[in-house]
Formats: sequence, C-alpha cells, structure tokens
Amino acid sequence: MAIKIKLCLLVAGMMAASCSGNHSNTTDTLDTGGKKDTMLANEADAPVVNMQYCFYHTDGKRAQDTTMVNMLINGDEVTGKMSWLPKEKDARKGTITGKLTGNAIKAVWTFTQEGSKDSMNVEFQLRGNALAQKPYSYDTKTGREQTNTGADYSVIYSMKNCTN
Repeated sequence: MAIKIKLCLLVAGMMAASCSGNHSNTTDTLDTGGKKDTMLANEADAPVVNMQYCFYHTDGKRAQDTTMVNMLINGDEVTGKMSWLPKEKDARKGTITGKLTGNAIKAVWTFTQEGSKDSMNVEFQLRGNALAQKPYSYDTKTGREQTNTGADYSVIYSMKNCTN
C-alpha cells in the first residue's frame, strides 16, 4: 500500500513539473541569498533551475505594448532573449545574461534599437509561474533609462509556453 502511495506521489510530481516550461536536466536545488529568498525558494511552486522559462507582459494603452523574456537557467547562470515590442515605436530586441541568486536574477540586457546597440542592467524575481521585474526610471543626467534598483518588483510577467 505504501509503495502505491509513493508511486502516485512521484507520478503527480512529475506531471506537475512537466507543465511549467521546457525541461532539460532538472534539479530542485537553489542557492538562496537571504531569508526572504529562502522562504520563496521553499514554496511548493518555487521554480526549477536547469530549465527554460518564457514570459510575457503587456502594457500601454489597451495593452498593445508587449515585452517577452525567454530565459534558460542552468545552475546559477541565466541566458536568453528579451524583446520590448511597443505598438508604434521602435522595438528593443536582444540577449540577457546574468546570475540567479535564490529567486532573484540580476542580468545585463544587450539590445539593438533603431540600428544602435546598447545595454542596461535588469533585475527580475522568479515567483512560481510568474516573473517580476523592477521597473525602469529615467536618468535626466544621462538621458537614459535604467533599472530603478530601489523599487519593488512591480512589473509582472505571465508564463507562456516556450514553443509559441
């Protein structure tokens, strides 16, 4: 009887894990950086490392502007693509590279916009089936956008199927 219960729990766990992205050699260990991150990493829906994740966020008038983040987490290394696709403006498309500490990701987004190459720091937090990002602020001295490192993770992305 105990073997049947263990087998059912194992199958249920495998089914649940298969619903959240594209796996490639999964593991459930996370390097936690602090008390809050430790609590998030120990939640039942904490994300798995060594996996591909895909997210999207819409904003603007009538939710016409879209940002997509596709990332591969391999241990504490994060790589992927990020695209900001506003309806009537020039898009920013490029790559992200960074580090995962607990549920927090600090990365550099290197992108092309209007034929020019640029980069900026971005900060994310994995939250189960969602991705949260610290918003940007405008630096009047440099005339550039930058991540508002003092802000909360207030830009929320929804998970999507990586094959779409």
